[in-house]
Amino acid sequence: MDYPSVFHLVSDISKKTGISLVLIGGFAVNFYKYTRQTVDVDFLIREQDFQKILTLLEAAGYKVNYSQEAFARLICAKSSTLLDIDFMFVEEETLAKIIKDSQEISIAGCAFSVPSLEHLIALKLHAVKYNLKLRLAKDIPDIINLIRINKLDAKSKKFKELCLKYATEEIYQKILDGI
Repeated sequence: MDYPSVFHLVSDISKKTGISLVLIGGFAVNFYKYTRQTVDVDFLIREQDFQKILTLLEAAGYKVNYSQEAFARLICAKSSTLLDIDFMFVEEETLAKIIKDSQEISIAGCAFSVPSLEHLIALKLHAVKYNLKLRLAKDIPDIINLIRINKLDAKSKKFKELCLKYATEEIYQKILDGI
């Protein structure tokens, strides 16, 4: 079956399988009023659930382009109109906590959960901490703009604790320097 967008495909697969996932990355950032371009769609999912839906994604024309322990990137060889999909793997407890605090949004007429602003920033901090060279130029500006636009107090004890829990003092300082 052909799908008009990746959102329709993933929504349909999620409904058919009952598998929970959370929209993260650029589309989640856009939800929090910071508009930036993105060339793929990112989801948070349990790895065992990803393995369950992979066959359905492959049937729709996707193939694994890159994978590692906590991440997989799929590209669509069948259609140039379907965006690439990145899946970030998390443990069940983490996913449940993020879903509990998430908000539902509609994209292309499909319902998706997006993490709370705090969880989204925590995910970005975690990504920077574990892949500093690759993520620094992309995720730190996202965090800084999310702070500015959503009027967060980056100097608050709560925000600093968030940064130190998911990143480092150095990354926290980079954020403060950028504000």
